[in-house]
Amino acid sequence: MYTQLFSPLDAGGIRLKNRITMAPLYLGYAGEGGTVTPLLLEHYRMMAAGGAAMITVENATVDHPAGSGSSRTIRADTDENLDGLKKLARTIREQGALACLQINHAGRFAAADEPLAPSAVDTFGRMPRTMSSREINDARDKFVSAAKRVARAGFDMVELHGGTGYLLAQFASPRTNKREDDYGGSPEKRRRFPLEVFRAVKEAVGSFPVGYRFLADEWLPDGLNLEESSLLALDLSRAGAAYLSVMGGTHESFTLPETAKKSKQPGYMSDLAGEIRYQVDVPVITAGRISHGHVAEEILGSGQADLIGLARVLWADPEWPRKVWEGREDGIILCDPACDDVCLQLVMQGRPAFCPRWSPDKTRRLKDLFE
Repeated sequence: MYTQLFSPLDAGGIRLKNRITMAPLYLGYAGEGGTVTPLLLEHYRMMAAGGAAMITVENATVDHPAGSGSSRTIRADTDENLDGLKKLARTIREQGALACLQINHAGRFAAADEPLAPSAVDTFGRMPRTMSSREINDARDKFVSAAKRVARAGFDMVELHGGTGYLLAQFASPRTNKREDDYGGSPEKRRRFPLEVFRAVKEAVGSFPVGYRFLADEWLPDGLNLEESSLLALDLSRAGAAYLSVMGGTHESFTLPETAKKSKQPGYMSDLAGEIRYQVDVPVITAGRISHGHVAEEILGSGQADLIGLARVLWADPEWPRKVWEGREDGIILCDPACDDVCLQLVMQGRPAFCPRWSPDKTRRLKDLFE
């Protein structure tokens, strides 16, 4: 029925069996200190078993604690967590999906005592410290080390997190980068750090595919917009990105009334993806409340994206791909926007997220794994 959604596609030299991917979604399932737990493994086993082509694991820090968004952020900065990462990659691949791990430095949004950032710009009442040249080089090197670790762990791809207003995006944004050295000032200089990181990672991992979570628009008056971000997208495409996973918004714009209203619309970020896809020669992923097969098919058919990213949609019902393929869409358990974002509220309280749409048995089983 949905011929494009279930057609294969090559990205970074690897064939995806269909156009459905899991977009990264932080749920607080890692252990304190970022360890891989039984709950995390079971979660990603379920995500991979439903028929999606690729599962992108939520952001793993390249620098703990300076770059970690929380105490339960997965760690990719140390070999002490390598065995856990190997189990995670194996768990996903055993279910027939490609395994991708997103790596990140949270920058000014880190939970560290003294967050680092391109510039000292207030962040919800906290003031990060401006990074020195040495710290910029160090952060780049830590992305490289983490990416090499991802490859050693047996994942099929690595994704650099340049979205949500985290460190790579902070350098690109005129709102958060007020530097006047080689890493700030003009749009070209603001693009320098994310491009250096990407190129250094690509050189270090060779043929191992490197994707990029791409912030197209901060949805803030003085923030990064499509006019500037399109140039970064073109640079990343030319540098060999396996794909660009396009998104809009940051932690500072997600709660704005206009953004909240926009985010309730089906495929609300697909227009951004379409603008970026027009500029580049690599596959583009779009996400954002794509709850039904016909919406996904229309996005692909319109040329706005090459791949569909499902986050909470897949979390609410991991069987979504199989049910759509088999014509059982009436049986899909849909994410309910009327639940007042219970999952997000739990995460913000430092607790693992559970979906109110799940059956009592499933909730109980996963809570037992957490305990």
